Parts: sequence; structure tokens; C-alpha cells
Amino acid sequence: MKEKVLAVLKQKGGYVSGQELSAGLGVSRTAVWKAVNSLKEAGYGIESVRNRGYRLISSPDVLLSDEIKSQLSTKWFGNKILYFDTIDSTNNEIKRQAEKGAPCGTLAIAEFQSAGRGRRGRNWQSPSGSGIWMSFLIKPDISPDKAPMVTLVAAMACAFAIREELGLDAMIKWPNDIVIGGKKTIGILTEMSAEMDTVNYIVIGIGINVNMTEFPEELRRTATSLALECGHQVARSRLVAACGKYFEKYYEIFLRDKSLKNLKKTYESALVNKGADVSVITADGTFNRKALGINDMGELMVEDETGRVETVRAGEVSVRGIYGYV
Repeated sequence: MKEKVLAVLKQKGGYVSGQELSAGLGVSRTAVWKAVNSLKEAGYGIESVRNRGYRLISSPDVLLSDEIKSQLSTKWFGNKILYFDTIDSTNNEIKRQAEKGAPCGTLAIAEFQSAGRGRRGRNWQSPSGSGIWMSFLIKPDISPDKAPMVTLVAAMACAFAIREELGLDAMIKWPNDIVIGGKKTIGILTEMSAEMDTVNYIVIGIGINVNMTEFPEELRRTATSLALECGHQVARSRLVAACGKYFEKYYEIFLRDKSLKNLKKTYESALVNKGADVSVITADGTFNRKALGINDMGELMVEDETGRVETVRAGEVSVRGIYGYV
């Protein structure tokens, strides 16, 4: 009930009478009053004026399920939201939920992760109250070899959500890091449970540096936050909702095609590596190549000095700029 009352107050903008809320939501005036008081206790500034009703005047920067639900316009993303003050890892929690039969779209979000992970098992810094640390569950009807493309879909969703919400020129460093001004602001980690030819489920974990104002010395040259880039604090719940909206949009296209053929142009429009000289880092050594773009399977196409074109697969290699992170 709280999220429904909150959604109406946000949508209306001005005063909404108790009677209007009661009638619109199909509940009693007492239920509305209780919901409003509960929202006030959670930190929302709600003004109550006799004969005028209720008006939302301020919202806390929280990631509670009620706040996120009030922002969502999705069909299935966030249909079940689990909020944690502290957790080991939101990816771990979604895996636990998946094993219990949780539905597609289940979202876990936390203020702090004690064991956040990045690509190749690296530690991901997850300070409390300043970022978005979330994971959600999908159950695509695809073969396991197509699963890596989902990571690129998630990257597109994050990049274009940031562009829409904040007007920042968010770019993708292949395959799935989001960079602004050459510095990383989002990391994405996907994990899969599969049989030989069937995907049971995929967990998509997204870590976003939102309102940090400083970083450890070892990260300052390669990491940034949305607040540092746009010059003001960012409402985290709105960004969660925007990421969900864009993911649903691109994911449906991917599921229809079972490839990225109709997403490739959109992805490449935000690909910071396209046309750039990059270092392809493999177990056998490091090779300098020119990045041309991606193919329909999301593999990066690179060209050597002789003009020979090769493809590299996400998960098997790392790609960096020759003179820096991008």
C-alpha cells in the first residue's frame, strides 16, 4: 500500500485528498492515513493540509522496495524486490532465491556488500549509502553459448539509462564496463546456472558508483562516480527504475532474435572502443589491435596491422586502451 500511495503523490505533484487516494486505490481513508504515516517514518516529507489533502515535499535517497516500486514502469523487472542494509553479495542472494524458485525479475538491492565481486573474481568496493549494488534474475529460453550476450544487453541498458536520467555521455568499454570521461563508473557481473544445452537462470549483478565523492588512491585514475561527473547528488531509485526499463526493452529484442543483430548499431553508438587502438590481453600475451565493433554474437572484431580481422570473446580475454584504461 505504501508504494501505491507514494506513486500517486509523486505522479500528482500537488495536493491529493484522502478521499481521492481512498477511491483511486480502493482502500479505506484509515488505510491511506496509516500508509502516509509509515512513509513519514521512513523519511518522506509529506505535508497534510485540512480540506486539501497530502502533498509530497521531499524524498530521502533510499533504496527501500517501496521507493523503487513507486518509480517503476516495468512489466516484470522488480516484480519482487528484496532490500538489505547489509549483505554478502546481491548476486549470491539472487542465486539463493533462484534455487527456491523465485520468478524472473526478482531484484535484490543492498546499501552495503561485504563480499561484492567484479570480473575474474576481483573485489568490488561497495561502500554504504552512496552506490547502487543490485542483482536481478532472468530465465531466458536460450542455449548456454548465447548467455554472454546478456551482459552486453545489460551494459546498453545502464548506459542509456544514465544518458536519459542525467544527460551524461555514458559509454561502454567492451564488453560491459560503463565509462564516463574515460573512467569506470559501472561494473556488471553475470553468473549462470545451466545444463548441457539449457539455461536454468542467469543472475545479472550491477554495481554503480553513484554519489561517491572520493576514491582510494589506487582507483582515482580509473574510477569515477555519477555525482562527480554531473556535479550534484543523484537520486538512486530513479536510476534503478531507468535501468530496469531499458533492460526490458533491449532484452525483449535479444530474446526475439537470439542474437544482437538488431541491437548492434545501438550498442556500437555507445562503444568507446570502436575505431580505437586496443590491447588484447590473453593467456598467451598482449597484442595490439584496432577495434572495429561487434558482430551479431557480441564478440569484438579487431584488426591487426596486416588488415586481418579476428574476433575475441568476452570472458576469454581482456581489452584495454593502449595508453590507459580505455
